[in-house]
Amino acid sequence: MQRNPCFKQYSHDYLFVEIGKRVQAFEQTHPDANLISLGVGDTTEPLPSSIVDEIVKKARELGTREGYRGYPSSVGDRELREKIAECIYCNTISPDEIFISDGAKCDIGRFQWLFGKKTTMTVQDPSYPVYTATHFLSGKKKVYTLSCCPKNNFFPKIENFPRTDLIYLCSPNNPTGTVLTHDQLERIVTIAKRTKAFILFDAAYAAYIRDPALPQTIYEISGAKEVAIEVGSFSKLAGFSGVRLGWTVIPKTVCFDEGTWVGKDWTTIVTTFFNGVSHLSKAGGLAALTDEGRRATRAICDSYLANAALLRKTMEAIGYKCYGGVNAPYLWVDLNGGSSWEIFDNFLRRAHLITTPGVGFGKGGEGYLRLSAFGEKERILEASCRLQSVCSLRNS
Repeated sequence: MQRNPCFKQYSHDYLFVEIGKRVQAFEQTHPDANLISLGVGDTTEPLPSSIVDEIVKKARELGTREGYRGYPSSVGDRELREKIAECIYCNTISPDEIFISDGAKCDIGRFQWLFGKKTTMTVQDPSYPVYTATHFLSGKKKVYTLSCCPKNNFFPKIENFPRTDLIYLCSPNNPTGTVLTHDQLERIVTIAKRTKAFILFDAAYAAYIRDPALPQTIYEISGAKEVAIEVGSFSKLAGFSGVRLGWTVIPKTVCFDEGTWVGKDWTTIVTTFFNGVSHLSKAGGLAALTDEGRRATRAICDSYLANAALLRKTMEAIGYKCYGGVNAPYLWVDLNGGSSWEIFDNFLRRAHLITTPGVGFGKGGEGYLRLSAFGEKERILEASCRLQSVCSLRNS
């Protein structure tokens, strides 16, 4: 059996796999090190009790003759789709346009099955590496990148937009922590409509937007329902990174050139590759969208934003320029010309801190680090103290 050539084409390690290898090697030589992670964006706070109670209740129901259920719907339970339409989209999206999944990352991968191998895509540089990885692993080849850096306020020049089939956007952005404005999104939607491109909008971090002037969904933009597919997630909204629950929105007006609704083909994909989310995940999701659940999850998101504010204050105090961390749980730290991996290794070796090298998000990320604000308050305080103690690293 010959190896799938797509894996040879995409031969380099996934960013967080490489980080894991380096951390593991360090731990082998420093077994007593008390490492603090400011790296992978994984939530740390316990699930709110109201959510746990509903998950436990559902588990017990499944242990009864009357309450047992088998396979769930591949496209998602109607009740949860209606609740997402109401709570996230204020009923501007129909439940029939919402598809429940086991997470945004999984759907991003499945999206590649919607399009042929000659499909081209455009991504922000830097960007979440899964976008390009899934593109290459599905046999596609052409990727255009758009520089998003401090010089252009993390928004590419419109005249530089190539003619492409897919435009990937993430806002609030991973890794830079910046947020696209209404005006910026309007300009991209206009381009997509003119060139007949689809926008894949990753809104996994929308729950962290606190500025009412910033859009929390691309569907706040006129015309977006004709060209945009949006993915959302309970992972960062409600701490479900280990529970697994997300959704995808495909408006009825997002159609292929010959008129077929994209959601029709998407239904074929999910019913073929996916048996639906766990009944337990669904119960937790419904609980997270109650008034009590929303208050509790917002408070947790606020705690992560407080962590981000502390990290930003610390980094700026020791001489680093920072971006993001206001309406997002990530900070993008300018290393003043330093190498991303070298500074990563220095922080790991001297401060016992795990960060994320910016270059792992694309060539435009070289010279930056991403800091994640996901962590317990006490650990973030300790990390801030360590950062201050090694401030000389910025010149190393």
